[in-house]
Amino acid sequence: MIRLNALNPDQASGKAKELFTAINGKLGMVPNMMRTMGNSPALLGGYLNFSGSLGEGTLGAKLGTLIALTVAEANQCQYCASAHTFIGKNLNGLDDARIESARTLGKIDPKTDAALTFAHKLVEKRGHVSDTDVNAVLAAGFTQGEVGEIVGHVALNTFTNYFNNTANTEVDFPKVELLEAAAV
Repeated sequence: MIRLNALNPDQASGKAKELFTAINGKLGMVPNMMRTMGNSPALLGGYLNFSGSLGEGTLGAKLGTLIALTVAEANQCQYCASAHTFIGKNLNGLDDARIESARTLGKIDPKTDAALTFAHKLVEKRGHVSDTDVNAVLAAGFTQGEVGEIVGHVALNTFTNYFNNTANTEVDFPKVELLEAAAV
């Protein structure tokens, strides 16, 4: 049962309407997560700003999507697992094998594997990673700035996971079934 309602973009007003218009112009639609966040334009604006800033980072859209899939599985968020599977396939050109590997922590390539393992450890350890965890991702070839961006992607996706799990947002992407037990 949906706990927080998604706003109808046609009936929104003020800042929410402005944000919905911008989102629709970019995506051709306003996804249910954003429609639900629109109940607080401050929340939606913060999400869009953080997401936009990370999108300009050095990790790239493909790795960002793979991190989002890893985090969605760790936090058991069906909305985000479904959305990022769709985005990965249709916008970022990821194949089914890479998407599945991100969701299960399977093998992709050593550098990507290190980033996804680190992302999963961040969720699992609630940010209290060890020197060994940080050194492993640095040794895989990530800069200190990129390690910071990985943390940022995990934080952003944990936020959306928690939001969607709280709201029980209606999935408006092709649904995927979650694969692993919650990280907690």
